[in-house]
Amino acid sequence: MPTAAEAFQKLVKIVARLRDPGGGCPWDLEQTHQSLKPCLVEETYELLDAIDESPERMREELGDVLLQVVLHSQIAADQGNFKIEDVISDICAKLIRRHPHVFADQKVEGTQEVLVNWEKIKSVEKKTKRGHLDGLPRSMPALARSQRIGERCARVGFDWPDLPGVRDKVQEELSEFLERLDEPAQPDLIKEEFGDLLFTLVQLARKLDFNAEEVLARACQKFTRRFGELESKASATLEQMTLEQMHKIWDQIKAEEK
Repeated sequence: MPTAAEAFQKLVKIVARLRDPGGGCPWDLEQTHQSLKPCLVEETYELLDAIDESPERMREELGDVLLQVVLHSQIAADQGNFKIEDVISDICAKLIRRHPHVFADQKVEGTQEVLVNWEKIKSVEKKTKRGHLDGLPRSMPALARSQRIGERCARVGFDWPDLPGVRDKVQEELSEFLERLDEPAQPDLIKEEFGDLLFTLVQLARKLDFNAEEVLARACQKFTRRFGELESKASATLEQMTLEQMHKIWDQIKAEEK
């Protein structure tokens, strides 16, 4: 069994061979940072699915994500920008620097203080005073980004003090949205209020210690499973059935799950 260092070095050499103009793979040679962006997103989502499935699948998908890291690093090396060694050195230095309570003599009371210190260290690293919400990826899914925004604001105390507070805010945003629905001539305002409602619902999930993205994903999976059962139980194609007939089967499926 090779060591972690030996196995990783083998992967680096394989990717370098694939990118070798003198006999590498045409597909790998054509790739750029931009062309690989969809691949990285796809592999990340496949890993997220694998985490919910099995360790074997997770092991495979982690390898695919690792390949993306090495491939991007090799492209950068080919362009004379940086190497995989630089990537590893940077993340090692960052982890040590941002964990003074582990690698130095700083004392912390708990997780919240660790997170606050993390943000302070990040600000020092950037050498400029940055906003607490700066740095969140624009390409992050909106649901996940909403939760991260709430988490960062909570670290500085800009948050509802308790669950009833955010629950009342949900009621307020729902009322405002429903009022806007009576004004169909103003679709932009309806969209705005709907967005406010969604954002506040995510904050409610955060207060309940839920991951809003995961909760919605489970709801999608449940609906998909039930809809598949509806299709299999139907005596005709869904297009030939009435809504009432479909609802009757749907209610049966829900009852069977209880």
